[in-house]
Amino acid sequence: MAASSRFPLAARCSLLLTAALVLALSLGAHGHAGADAGAGLSSSFYDDLCPGAGDIVRRVVQKARVADARIPASLIRLHFHDCFVQGCDGSLLLDNDLPAIMTEKEVPANDRSARGFKVVDNIKRALENACPGIVSCADILALASEISVELAGGPRWSVPLGRRDGTTTNIESANNLPSPFDSLETLQEKFKNLGLDDTDLVALQGAHTFGRAQCQFTQRNCSAGQDDETLVNLDTVTPDVFDNNKGEGEVEGDGTSSSTTAW
Repeated sequence: MAASSRFPLAARCSLLLTAALVLALSLGAHGHAGADAGAGLSSSFYDDLCPGAGDIVRRVVQKARVADARIPASLIRLHFHDCFVQGCDGSLLLDNDLPAIMTEKEVPANDRSARGFKVVDNIKRALENACPGIVSCADILALASEISVELAGGPRWSVPLGRRDGTTTNIESANNLPSPFDSLETLQEKFKNLGLDDTDLVALQGAHTFGRAQCQFTQRNCSAGQDDETLVNLDTVTPDVFDNNKGEGEVEGDGTSSSTTAW
């Protein structure tokens, strides 16, 4: 089902809008899908080559979620930070191999904040045991993102698959990821450059309905005695659930985040 009937119509529309943006990003910024420009992607891509791929990803993500409730939000953020740079090609997962490769993991938007890499490694290991050399890391991020939203109580969708993994990084673009310090005009420009509009910007802000952020990046900021890196819930009511509470709170002036908490 696309969205559960437990949500009122307005909330379902908001959730689906956010899911639609994640799907659009999974097709790749600028329309790119890893090394290929979106052509040939299909939700049935692995049906013959690795028919249990989705179930394997789900099992690993669910196990990680039980151990760490932050993991679903962390995985969807990894997918976003991968796609926003040069399309959904898994380049964020590449480690330093200087001088040929400089990792995107160490740019300001990712350093000491991007997390979930061990879960991705565990997914890759499980898939390699079942279907060696078949499922790309770029597709792992896309699948893990959708499954994370679903396991956290959000909508589900069919993930287009068949991306090839990138073999290069793009540090210039990674340094231009949306920032909590960006003005609205700057954020609009960054999204526009990727073919995304104001509706997409609002929808992606809605994806901050679960997870944690350092208090220095929140609207309320840090309480007395708190370190700047102290983690606070993005949604103070249902911090581990992908729902509409945060958006409703912000409309009422009770939201925790600034304009773009912890992109």
